[in-house]
Amino acid sequence: MITVHHLENSRSHRVLWLLEELSVPYQIKRYQREDTLLAPESLKKIHPLGKSPVITDGNRVIAESGAILEYLQQKYDIEHLFAMTDEDEQIQARYWLHYAEGSLMPLLVMKLVFGQLGKRPVPWLLRPAGAALSKGIQKAWLNKQLKLHGGVIEQHLSQHRYFAGSRFSIADVQMSFPLLALQMRGSLKEMPATARWLEAMEQRAAWQRAIEQGGVISFS
Repeated sequence: MITVHHLENSRSHRVLWLLEELSVPYQIKRYQREDTLLAPESLKKIHPLGKSPVITDGNRVIAESGAILEYLQQKYDIEHLFAMTDEDEQIQARYWLHYAEGSLMPLLVMKLVFGQLGKRPVPWLLRPAGAALSKGIQKAWLNKQLKLHGGVIEQHLSQHRYFAGSRFSIADVQMSFPLLALQMRGSLKEMPATARWLEAMEQRAAWQRAIEQGGVISFS
């Protein structure tokens, strides 16, 4: 039995979604975030970094979203639901699978961190300076980077139904979390093709079952 060590409002939703797509039995061990919004120390008993997502499958402990998704596909996709014979689509799927965490999520994490510089737990005397620094960095660089990346994603999805091309793949599962974060911050208003893609993903029965099991995702 696979155990998903599931942190609320986290990337582990993607793992639940893929398991539901594959109809693989699993159990959930739930973790609540600390007041700092970080994962609890108890997760370090599973993996030394103490982060989510992480799964245990027998004696195996597997961390990192992309690695987990690839492992589940390779071991449990017995009906070849995610198999692709087109080499170009294989390359696209691999690119977006790694792009999600390697390029897009770091920008979103920076957006989150800079957004907290004018708030607690920053000491109140430093909050005005923190807020000014945050505003300056976001205006001068970060927002431009996010707009650039958003344009690349939008162009791709305006030409393709899925990230790999014509077929649903684990790249769609992987890209769902950062794009859901962008949607909840209102950033998809100027990305209609991306918004349509996300709506289609949310309508998948396996996505909805994953929400039922893991809880609604909120970035507020």
